[in-house]
Amino acid sequence: MERRQFVASLVAGGCAGMCVDLTLFPLDTIKTRLQSQQGFYKAGGFRGIYAGVPSAAVGSFPNAAAFFVTYDCTKSLLGAGGLLAAPHMAPVTHMLAASLGEIVACLIRVPTEVVKQRTQASPSSTTYHMLLATLREEGVCGLYRGYRSTVLREIPFSLVQFPLWEYLKTLWSWRQGHTLYSWQAAVCGAFAGAVAAFVTTPLDVAKTRIMLAKAGSTTASGNIPLVLYDVWRRRGISGLFAGSIPRVTFISVGGFIFLGAYEKVRRTLL
Repeated sequence: MERRQFVASLVAGGCAGMCVDLTLFPLDTIKTRLQSQQGFYKAGGFRGIYAGVPSAAVGSFPNAAAFFVTYDCTKSLLGAGGLLAAPHMAPVTHMLAASLGEIVACLIRVPTEVVKQRTQASPSSTTYHMLLATLREEGVCGLYRGYRSTVLREIPFSLVQFPLWEYLKTLWSWRQGHTLYSWQAAVCGAFAGAVAAFVTTPLDVAKTRIMLAKAGSTTASGNIPLVLYDVWRRRGISGLFAGSIPRVTFISVGGFIFLGAYEKVRRTLL
């Protein structure tokens, strides 16, 4: 991967991340409160829907930049030669690249997500006080609580979203006989994101419960199957898909902005 391409992926990914996270933050707050163990209204309802936004603002650029740099570098390396360079192996390349991208990005995403979601579920507190409280009670490890559940949510999500996005772009481009415009890539991103978001909602519910649980509780231990079973036992299928409407809305609109902005900025820089 050339230096110019590397810088383009870095800047385009970071800009795209900031655009989507800040634009759609209220929807994310509503989704978090719907998934909260204490219930929507006790977690704040529609009050203070921008609670936790400083954490999202600080983490969105480096998080998205880390993902796209890893994604594009891995695609470039795997497509350079060997078995995975064949056209019919493209979906496998995209799956591997997206999975590795998520593992790297989560190193930045999880601490900001922990602070953000705890502030969203306790709107009377501030981002700074929530960060200090987390560090005081649980140390740095507390900021990475839910890392495994986040990665286990993001990898299946990316396994669906990115190969589907790349496939839809290829198909549309082939049908019209030329490279897609940025808005067309954005439409593909919206559809791919909506499908991936709905399928992985139960994993998102588990991740939210683990991050919001009291330190030392069974849920806080991060046992995903146990958390999912507990949600299903208490609230049934509707509990497993709690927040699915705002999540699908957030991610489909977010996919449009995120992947559209990424394509536009990257093409401009290149």
